[in-house]
Amino acid sequence: MIDLTITDALEKLKSREISATELTRAYLNRIEKYGTELNCYITVTPERALADAAASDARYASGTQLPLDGIPIAMKDLFATRGIRTTAASHMLENFVPQYESTVSQNLIDAGTVLLGKSNLDEFAMGTFSKTSYFGAPINPWQMERKLTAGGSSGGTTSAVAGGLAIAGTGTDTGGSIRFPSAITGLVGMKPTYGLCSRWGCVAFASSLDTPGPIARTVDDAALLLSAMAGHDPKDSTSADAGFHAHTPLSPILGDGKKLRIGIIKEFADVEISPDMKQIFDARIADLKSLGADVVEVSIPNILDALAAYYIIAPAEASSNLARYDGMRYGLRVDGADLIDTYKKTRAAGFGTEVQRRMIIGTAVLSSESYEVYFMQAARVRRMISDSFNAAFEQCDLILCPAGAGTAMPLDSDLSPLEYYALDLFTVAMNLAGIPACSVPAGIAENGLPLGIQVVGRRFDDMRVMQLAKHVEQFAGIDNRPTKIMGK
Repeated sequence: MIDLTITDALEKLKSREISATELTRAYLNRIEKYGTELNCYITVTPERALADAAASDARYASGTQLPLDGIPIAMKDLFATRGIRTTAASHMLENFVPQYESTVSQNLIDAGTVLLGKSNLDEFAMGTFSKTSYFGAPINPWQMERKLTAGGSSGGTTSAVAGGLAIAGTGTDTGGSIRFPSAITGLVGMKPTYGLCSRWGCVAFASSLDTPGPIARTVDDAALLLSAMAGHDPKDSTSADAGFHAHTPLSPILGDGKKLRIGIIKEFADVEISPDMKQIFDARIADLKSLGADVVEVSIPNILDALAAYYIIAPAEASSNLARYDGMRYGLRVDGADLIDTYKKTRAAGFGTEVQRRMIIGTAVLSSESYEVYFMQAARVRRMISDSFNAAFEQCDLILCPAGAGTAMPLDSDLSPLEYYALDLFTVAMNLAGIPACSVPAGIAENGLPLGIQVVGRRFDDMRVMQLAKHVEQFAGIDNRPTKIMGK
């Protein structure tokens, strides 16, 4: 049962070939078997899952089933879940149990999904390998014995979905945190247009960049999940009044005389990528050309400056957002000699090294001496990048580029913080511009590991992005069934 896609599972549930309880138990058994080894969950919720499944079975029996009734998912432990521990993978929130539900998780409840548990991530979503988690890093199910990264910050969700410990799951993408981990675990990761999915109830990292989105094994599955997650939310001032409603299977955007201009970013031509990535990228371009796509070169002149701009803007926003964790209202508290000493001791004990590093950087760039020199300059670069994407989309309909330079690396790779940051080179610009981008499995490298490329579109062109991603998925033909990756 764990090899079923959402689409397949819904068909079997509707025909009563399987029950939601049977499907849920299959995933709970898989979690019991591999959960500790993969470390993909921080909190598993078997009682809640079985109760959700029983409610789904009752609705199927009465013919009142919901759009995703009985589908067992992993919820990134950044989304507040009422009565269930929500940690953001931090010691600071290790025992925090919210009394409210995030909008995204509530939307998924309303769609009938089954909550298997809260998945692991980088602490406060700050990282690339999910190594900064207070609870330890999740493991990539591909070639599990090698202890490869499942990516970050949504590495727990990608580990769970790729390993068959969830049928799909949620992530957040601030600078590539859905797309990069999905690319190296053979999954589809969709970063929607900023504002399409509400951020209310999602622990904030960088408010102008954070974007909730789906992670699944197929593009159709990701589209179904996004349809449930998206929607206008009056509680979120940045929420867009533009829905996303996918009818699956997604219709072809190419073939049968349909024309499409696909842009290739000129500035990425000299960026070093693995030979496997180059070969697979070129092969998928040739495939799309065979369906009638026209491929054109487009220029995003400042895209190589996106990384520097991102690592000024994101830490600045993080330093502001994380100021609320002071031990006074919720979360960890370490008493000191006086109020200021309590602040210091609480934050020193509660935040990990990477979070502290980014908060210090953010506080520095927001200081009166540095604000104009660094933060405002980064904001100007951000606007230039957004304008450049708008200009590029006058020459093409969609853009194709790598989601990463190569395959998954070992968790114990000896990289400096700057080298970790550089892994976001292909993804951060889309967050700065607020545009949709979908990482899709594109092929298998010589070392047997998956590679992903991403489709990028105009704001609110999420459907067309996923339609083109489906073409790439079909040409790649990767077998990402969990039993194929890990065995039974």
